Amino acid sequence: MSRRRDERGTALIEVTWLTVLLLVPLVYVLLAVFTVQRSAFAVSAATRAAGRAYAVAPSEEEGRARARAAAAVALADQGLDLGRGSLTLWCEPDPARCLSPGETLHVDVRYPVPLPLVPTALGGNTPSIRVESSHAVPYGTFREARS
Repeated sequence: MSRRRDERGTALIEVTWLTVLLLVPLVYVLLAVFTVQRSAFAVSAATRAAGRAYAVAPSEEEGRARARAAAAVALADQGLDLGRGSLTLWCEPDPARCLSPGETLHVDVRYPVPLPLVPTALGGNTPSIRVESSHAVPYGTFREARS
């Protein structure tokens, strides 16, 4: 005669292990996606704010300072620091005269987003995903030239 094994209580153990094995990676992926999305939104807002701040500045030197400050504020709204990223400003067709009629100001912001919960014990350089945004602000043809 064969004896049947008593399997009472094993379903609870199986469900618990499956929950841990499936839910923990899912929560980590969601956390990483939300972090990257937050950073992408911040970088996009920073490029727009920097372009607008530069375009209304009275001079090019003041425009660069205002653009940097506006980008820093936009990134800080999402808990990011401009010091980790990079802000690039350039104009075309004449890079020496950004605030002249017919110019187009280009703003680029790049920001490395470190993956969450990665310990530094794995090598020192935390893996990251780079997010970047570009924005172009035309300086109107019929506007007054600024120096």
